[in-house]
Amino acid sequence: MKEVLLVGNPNAGKTTLFNSLTRSNEHVGNWHGVTVENKKKSFIWKGEEYVLVDTPGIYSLCSLSFEEEVSVKTILANGGKKIINICDQNNLQRNLYLTLCLLERGCDVVLVVNEIDKKPIFKIDYKKLSENLGVDVVGINAEKQIGVERLKDLLSKKSLKHNLPYLKKLSVDLNVFSAVKDENKDYMTIKAYERDERYFKSLGFKTEKIFDSVPENSVEFLSKLRYDFIDEVLASCSTRTSDVYGKSKLDKIVLNKWLAFPVFLLVLSGIFYLTFFSVGAFFSDGLSNFLNLLTTPILSMLEKAVGNSWLYDLFNVAIFGGVGTVLSFLPQVVLLFFFLSVLEDSGYMSRIAFIFEDILGRIGLSGKSVYTLLMGFGCSTTAIMTARNMDDKNAKLKTALLCPYMSCSAKIPIYTVIGGAFFGAKNIYVIIGLYLLGVVVAISISKILDMTLLKSEKQSFILEFPPYRKTSLKRVGKILWKNLKEFLIKVGSIMISMNIIIWVFSSFSFTFSYVPEQGGVSMLESFGRLLAPIFAPIGFNNWAIVASLLAGLVAKEVVVSSIAMFNGIDGNATKLVSESILLPASVVFFATKASVLSFLVFCLLYTPCIASISMLMQEIGKKWTFLSIAIQLIAAYVVSFVVYNIAFAFEIFGFWAVFAVLCGIFAILFAFLFIWKRFKTKRLCAHCENCRKNCDKRK
Repeated sequence: MKEVLLVGNPNAGKTTLFNSLTRSNEHVGNWHGVTVENKKKSFIWKGEEYVLVDTPGIYSLCSLSFEEEVSVKTILANGGKKIINICDQNNLQRNLYLTLCLLERGCDVVLVVNEIDKKPIFKIDYKKLSENLGVDVVGINAEKQIGVERLKDLLSKKSLKHNLPYLKKLSVDLNVFSAVKDENKDYMTIKAYERDERYFKSLGFKTEKIFDSVPENSVEFLSKLRYDFIDEVLASCSTRTSDVYGKSKLDKIVLNKWLAFPVFLLVLSGIFYLTFFSVGAFFSDGLSNFLNLLTTPILSMLEKAVGNSWLYDLFNVAIFGGVGTVLSFLPQVVLLFFFLSVLEDSGYMSRIAFIFEDILGRIGLSGKSVYTLLMGFGCSTTAIMTARNMDDKNAKLKTALLCPYMSCSAKIPIYTVIGGAFFGAKNIYVIIGLYLLGVVVAISISKILDMTLLKSEKQSFILEFPPYRKTSLKRVGKILWKNLKEFLIKVGSIMISMNIIIWVFSSFSFTFSYVPEQGGVSMLESFGRLLAPIFAPIGFNNWAIVASLLAGLVAKEVVVSSIAMFNGIDGNATKLVSESILLPASVVFFATKASVLSFLVFCLLYTPCIASISMLMQEIGKKWTFLSIAIQLIAAYVVSFVVYNIAFAFEIFGFWAVFAVLCGIFAILFAFLFIWKRFKTKRLCAHCENCRKNCDKRK
């Protein structure tokens, strides 16, 4: 068994090649940070087993962030293992920089040139490129598996001898490496020119003397030597055939100073409309009717066999009712993941990161955070893991802490069922408002953390714009199937077990008497009534509302299935769940418009599911996870309190009266802040007239 490393720049096609070689289905996307840890899988070729290791994308062997450090450590400790270095044919000048870094290290490299575009801007003579670099070169199309067999044949071949003439121009006082083996001194000279502090500290060297032994401009000098050599190599083996790679007229609109944000909001609104209404609603209703046709005969047979007993109620309400209600929203979940996949595959995601870089930089984050936060719209658990790609530790913590404030796909049933009951067609504005509110709260919390506990340093942000590409239906199909499978497994395991547990607690008293037949108060109702007074100020004066929130800690989908059970809704009657909330006389879970808005906001902001909490503990530790939960509960309560009281005032006094009062309050606050700032500012002395820092010379 041989281990082979897969190395390359971000967006060069590494993960696509990994999937092609190993028949895997790892996530693929057009941005930096999709792969954040090593992934291993074996494959057999001509009777020999190979273990392929997909490493996170890097630009050189000087790590700047967590995932780059993972790759660099793996490469430096590879012990002579074969390395597949994949390059994008249209970005060879930049991609070959990493190739030279690998060859300088003495790695056994097979250079793979990925022809990912139908119309490449360069025509490459692979034979000449191989001769100039002294490595085996193979051209492939990773997605279509063209050239993959030729690549597999090269894995067992001995590497060619390569020569890098520009290295003769490097010189350093070798006395600083006196304790080092001779074969390592040449590479340590290169690292000295790169001023790679992490590398030397890992070896126990003090860097002051080492860096003093090289020119001040050593980094720029070495980079110029490498790029000059790359230019010479490419000039002899490539011919330009097209325009600049990645350039598009569409960017004049998408990246326009005034149009970028409106376009982004328009795209997001379109996705929400198609997901929650229109197409999504049509397929959800169809699936609900289909499930009803399947379960009705089963329930009829069961009723005839056992009568209207607790066993019938278990299947009708807990299993078919609760699970069927959530399952009917499967088309909307699939649609949301589909649109997110299209954004990833098209190249638009990198543009979004560029748009938000300046804004996020003001609150201690970076453009890289956009990838994580947008993934949070799909699933918070997987999004939290991608926070590893932050350069700064505090930025990583904040990004992970903010993920739960994004409306994940598990909250779709809550918004659709409960919001739809009170707002009908206007519910789309409520849903868009909830998504935006989550972002606003996340930004506010990030700013507060940046000013107090988690001050971030200025971060480097390397960003490339891939060309706009047509979405690969095959790749999107794989992503959808993966998420569909996870959703169905979740429904088939967690959802059913939790619904049964909730049904037991809501149907039996502490003396284990069946409440619907023998009367009394259920265990869940007793617990809900105990906690209900705490939530009364935010409109939750109903034990069932509190109980559904507690159930939602396991999985947010359980909130809706809990409502169905509390209100005694039969299997798959999704519309009846919405209608039942409007009937306070006959059901236990009911609400008003004000309390419904408060409930939706609380569901948006409060503690995420157990899986997300587990991932937070894994990524940021127990201390920050518990602090995160505390912040989420406080934020959810405070924002829900404000929303409830404003909405309640609207119901009582009308729009314009409340609007006038709010304007007056904001005017008073603005005046207070202005006056406070005016008196707070101290008079400056002549010495520090242009200085705004506090010092002893201020009067």
